Amino acid sequence: MTDNPDYYTILGVGRDATRQQISHAYRALMRSHHPDMDGGHAPGGAQWKGGKPANTTDSAPGDELLRIMQAFNVLRDPERRAAYDRSLPAAAATSIPVRKVRGTAGPSGPAIRITPVRWESGPWS
Repeated sequence: MTDNPDYYTILGVGRDATRQQISHAYRALMRSHHPDMDGGHAPGGAQWKGGKPANTTDSAPGDELLRIMQAFNVLRDPERRAAYDRSLPAAAATSIPVRKVRGTAGPSGPAIRITPVRWESGPWS
């Protein structure tokens, strides 16, 4: 296994997520994990004063916040994201079994008939 963290899991998005989905997930996570939100309480219940937890000595902000910011920093840039995706182990190929069924009685019904659209008049027009 690689030593790279799974940034997609950290942000809670799929590998095919768009930049907009990644930004939305990042902002939502930052709002929910930020120490200034929720009345100044950290997610663990510690009271924050002056930019650091009041009940601890000089400790850095939560590791979770740093992981979220690092994941967003990599996934928001197309070049960094492509390099990160290349460093990930290839996902196992998923095979989906397909069974072809042949009917012995001929076609199953009449062919679909497509006609021009006729506009109707009414109160909505």
